[in-house]
Amino acid sequence: MRFAFLQGEPFRAAVATKRESQTNSARILIGTASWTDPGFVERWYPKKMAAHERLAWYAQHFEMVEVNSSFYSVPNERMVERWCASTPNNFTFDVKLHQLFSFHSTQRKLLPPELQRIAQSDAKEKVNRSPELQEALLESFLRPMSILQSAGKLGVLLLQLSPAFSPRKHELDELKPLIEQLAGWPLAIEFRNRHWGVEDQLRSTIDFLSRHHVAFVNVDAPSADHFSILPSDLNEVTNADFTYLRLHGRDAKAYLTGKTVAARFNYDYSDEEISDIADRCEKLTAKAKAVHVVFNNNNLDYAPRAALRLRKALGQSVAAPSPETPELF
Repeated sequence: MRFAFLQGEPFRAAVATKRESQTNSARILIGTASWTDPGFVERWYPKKMAAHERLAWYAQHFEMVEVNSSFYSVPNERMVERWCASTPNNFTFDVKLHQLFSFHSTQRKLLPPELQRIAQSDAKEKVNRSPELQEALLESFLRPMSILQSAGKLGVLLLQLSPAFSPRKHELDELKPLIEQLAGWPLAIEFRNRHWGVEDQLRSTIDFLSRHHVAFVNVDAPSADHFSILPSDLNEVTNADFTYLRLHGRDAKAYLTGKTVAARFNYDYSDEEISDIADRCEKLTAKAKAVHVVFNNNNLDYAPRAALRLRKALGQSVAAPSPETPELF
């Protein structure tokens, strides 16, 4: 099925125009994974700020955010329109693709209502990942994405694969149908199984993504050999237009044993570590026209404060702290 949205050359032209209107040099876009985490609300946003005001306030401090709620449900089109209305013209949304595309086990209730009625599932309500269902879901998913795209605010679609997607059980060619259906849309893939990023397999992975113009997601993660942790010493660029860096914190025990998202990524980056990350970002700009940097250390308010410190370390202008908010630096 072909999707009747802005794609291919028109999309690349729109992205180029947006980039050139802001700067002629490589851009480093810094933000957090979500803007609605409970820790943000409790510790970072001004007290008693209404929920519908938070995105606009977030956008005063950052030029980009990664939408993570889309991993669990397709965003409502009216909601996406409100996102656009709440943010400046140069704001960017990176959007995580729905978990059905990521080889994760998916509950029927996480599909749009019209697809829940037709999806086949097992006794535990886990749906069968048929090509027909995935195609229908993608069509549903891209409708709200076209709103962001038309507004010039769509950054990158992020496919975060399940750790169970391993070279031992799967092949990279299994990703080709989705990649081909998303031709013309900016796509980045985060592997969550270490074996895709080591030894001979690394070169095969990078070659595959390069051929398909898909960005490899580099990570900052704990120094551990666990199969679910990709090496942090990779700085691979497989699409010269953009690359991606996601920061998960460096606490291996928390990452591997945490029972909640906040517990897994409970890490407060030091100033020295922020300086090292700034150096890494600048190195990536030598290979890509844009670097998307997302802090996923989302316990308490660690992510927005680390992201603001990185912006400052890179010499980017940041909003002055609100009188209602504790000092940010």
